[in-house]
Amino acid sequence: MKQFGVVFLAIFATVSGGWANLGDGYEKVDDSYGNIVQRKLRDDGTVSVLYHKDRYLYQVTFADGRSVSESYFNVKGTDLSEKEITKFLKANAAGATWTSDKEAKKRSFKRSDGKAEATYGKVNGRSALTVREVHGKP
Repeated sequence: MKQFGVVFLAIFATVSGGWANLGDGYEKVDDSYGNIVQRKLRDDGTVSVLYHKDRYLYQVTFADGRSVSESYFNVKGTDLSEKEITKFLKANAAGATWTSDKEAKKRSFKRSDGKAEATYGKVNGRSALTVREVHGKP
């Protein structure tokens, strides 16, 4: 029984450790998203970091050391599949659920707790899913 617990914890750590989420700090995001391709200090005091891991590019904006926006791109510049979009949304669910916003002009999603929103469209000329924190909304 003790061995089962150790195996379970090892698998859980591997699965949960593979993704960073909104609100995570530099270390967690760096560990999850791989090699840093570019880092920029923006005029508003936030830091934008571009990561490359496997077949994805991750554009993460940090404010006060926390991830507040993340965009996910396919390295080849192709569209993300429905399965990939679902995977990235699920990684940022924080115990809530995502619903598609049918009234929006762009393809967009809202998180049930009102703390995040996502859009799928062009970012810097590439198709990307962008997930960001929402402040001041219920």
